[in-house]
Amino acid sequence: MSRKEGQKRKLLVLLEILARETDEKHPLSVPQLVEKLQEHGVVAERKSVYDDLNTLNNLPDAKYEIVQQRGRGGGYYMTEAPFELAELKLLVDAVYASKFITARKSKILIDKLGQFTSTYRQEELDRKVLVSGRIKSTDEKILYTVDALHAAITAGEQVTFKYCDWNLQKRMAPRHDGQLYRVSPWVLVWENGNYYLIAYTEGRLKHYRVDKMQNVHQLPDTTREGAGEYANFDVNTYMQQMFGMFNGPLKRVTLQCENRFAGAMIDRFGTAPILTPCADGEHFTMTAEIQVSPQFFGWVAGFGTGVVVSGPPEVRAEMKKTLDQLQELYR
Repeated sequence: MSRKEGQKRKLLVLLEILARETDEKHPLSVPQLVEKLQEHGVVAERKSVYDDLNTLNNLPDAKYEIVQQRGRGGGYYMTEAPFELAELKLLVDAVYASKFITARKSKILIDKLGQFTSTYRQEELDRKVLVSGRIKSTDEKILYTVDALHAAITAGEQVTFKYCDWNLQKRMAPRHDGQLYRVSPWVLVWENGNYYLIAYTEGRLKHYRVDKMQNVHQLPDTTREGAGEYANFDVNTYMQQMFGMFNGPLKRVTLQCENRFAGAMIDRFGTAPILTPCADGEHFTMTAEIQVSPQFFGWVAGFGTGVVVSGPPEVRAEMKKTLDQLQELYR
C-alpha cells in the first residue's frame, strides 16, 4: 500500500472510531486514539494524529465537528453526526410502530440506524416502543413490493399483480381465481399503519392495500394512464373522506356533537370544517364530505349519544337502518 493510500485509510479509520466510540460523555485522548488505530491495524504517531484531527475538522461540507474537551479526563469526540440522537429515536419508534415491517426486519433496520451514532448512544435506541394492538407482519416480501411500486411510479409505467384476502386457513388467497390486476400507479400513501397504492384503472382512481398485493411486476415500455384525473386529485382529502379505507357514496354529512367531542372531530376532519355552537350551549354542528359506509356508521355509533347524524335525510335514514339491524341481531 502506498503512503498516500495508507494515509487515506488512517483518516477513514480515525473518522469511524470518532463516530462510533466517542460522544460528549466519552471523549478519547490522543494516546487512546493511537491505541484504537493500532487495534485496527493502523500504526500512527501522536503528532500525526493531531494533524489528522485538524484535517478531518477542515474537510469541506463535513456534516460533523470534532470537539476537544479540555481538562482532566478530556479528549476528542465527534458531534453533529449525520443524525441527531433525537432524530434516530424518532426513526426507531417509526420502525417499531410499523406493523408491516416484520420483527426480524425491524431488528435489522434498528441495528443499521444504530451505526449512525456512537456505541454508547446506540444503547438508547433500544426503545421497546409499545403500540397497543399492533401485530407485526410475518412477511418480508412487502418491502420489495413497495420498492417495485416506487420504481414503476418513478418510471411512469404500469404494473400487474394479484390481489388477495385472508381466508379461514390464515393464508392469503388471490381474488377472482388469481386474475391479474393491471393498473397505472400514481402514489403510495400511509394510513393506519398500512401502505396503500393509489392507481388509475377502469376510468378512475382506486386504492389497493399493498400488503395484499402479490407478484407485482413492472411493465416496461408501457405508459401510465390517468394523468388528467390525478392532476385534479387531492390525496389528503381522499383519505380524510374514508373510514377504515372503505369506499362509499360521497355525501356532505352534518353531525351534531356534544362539546366534549370537539377535539375528536378536529382530529378526524382537521380544522377546515366550521364548528357551529348550538343554542343549548352544550352541542355544536359540523359538516364534512364523507364517503358513507358501514365503517362510518360504526365510527359514529362509537360515540354513543354524543354524536348524531343530522343530515342529509338519506344518510340519517341509513344510519337508523343500520342500528335497527344491529338491534335485531342482539335481541
